[in-house]
Amino acid sequence: MSADSTRAARPRYPATWDDAAPSGSSSAARPRSNPSLAEGGKPTLPRSQGVYRQTKVQPVVPTGQGMDSQAVRDRMVERLRAIGGMEPIVLHAMLTVPRHVFLEPGLAAQAYLDNALPIGHGQTISKPSVVARCASVLLQSLGAKPERVLEIGTGCGYQAAVLSHVAGEVYSIERIRALHELARRNLRALRLPNLRLLLGDGTDGAVTGAPFDAVLSAAACTEVPASWLAQLRPGGVLLAPVGQPQRLMAYRKTATAKVDSWCVEDAHFVPLKSGVL
Repeated sequence: MSADSTRAARPRYPATWDDAAPSGSSSAARPRSNPSLAEGGKPTLPRSQGVYRQTKVQPVVPTGQGMDSQAVRDRMVERLRAIGGMEPIVLHAMLTVPRHVFLEPGLAAQAYLDNALPIGHGQTISKPSVVARCASVLLQSLGAKPERVLEIGTGCGYQAAVLSHVAGEVYSIERIRALHELARRNLRALRLPNLRLLLGDGTDGAVTGAPFDAVLSAAACTEVPASWLAQLRPGGVLLAPVGQPQRLMAYRKTATAKVDSWCVEDAHFVPLKSGVL
């Protein structure tokens, strides 16, 4: 498959919320860049490129004295920093994104503890340490800030929001319509202009955004779907929990389409399923 045939029409930003990922149309390739990671833990937005002009928007974040306060989020990030191996730009994203807005009010008191919490439909929001670790591994494996990332499994939208602070563009696909709608509601107030949500079967990837610099799966598979690797650009990295017992595996696609792989660590994720509900 040629590079031109894998590229589909790009969205205009601010992001739109799609009910399905287009699978046929293509457009001329645009110049790509792969900027270095920002120093000092602050993300650097890419320069404007036509319709891809992005504006840095500060999310509306409560600053009260309860579990939704900035001080509580500061303490969470300090715990993540103490674990080690976290990229500064990722820690900055974890500090910026308010995790409590992605949870039911009854669970808000646990928002900044290192817990996986239920979000309905048999799914969970991942531990902050898992979100930060996965994002950091992607950045370290690439050696640069990714221009375009695909997330498999939007869930409530939290990880997608974090990724939007460390990547140029983020596409996130969810198979459960109720969770897709939940993520839309959760993310709307944060006004993230480089994030696009898709409703569809994640095992098929997302042709509309391919090729991707990175693919990150939030669900465990018995083997990596061929579509994910096909939609990865040469030099790109795929991170997914695989097998039983689960192992978090990283895959790098070489210039000759060969795939190198290595085990990052043990993992525990919900299982990957196909179909749209």
